[in-house]
Amino acid sequence: MAVRIRLKRMGALKDPFFRVVVADKHSPRDGKFIEEIGTYNPKNKGINFQIDLERANYWISQGAVPSDTVRSLLKKAQKTAAAAAA
Repeated sequence: MAVRIRLKRMGALKDPFFRVVVADKHSPRDGKFIEEIGTYNPKNKGINFQIDLERANYWISQGAVPSDTVRSLLKKAQKTAAAAAA
């Protein structure tokens, strides 16, 4: 079973927000998923996402592949977590 970490679109027409989900790569974009690990709202300025890094790292260690957008969000989340810890 190939697993991806990707975005699931939610929200109204022309007012989207996204959930970061772990899903089988063959399931539809807004279809069945395994676990929800965060949110992303591109309309907000500043920090516009929330991701559970522990669960994301777990799924990546199990072989899940993040999409390009999720990969960039994970990098930003790791930088934010490192700055908060310092």
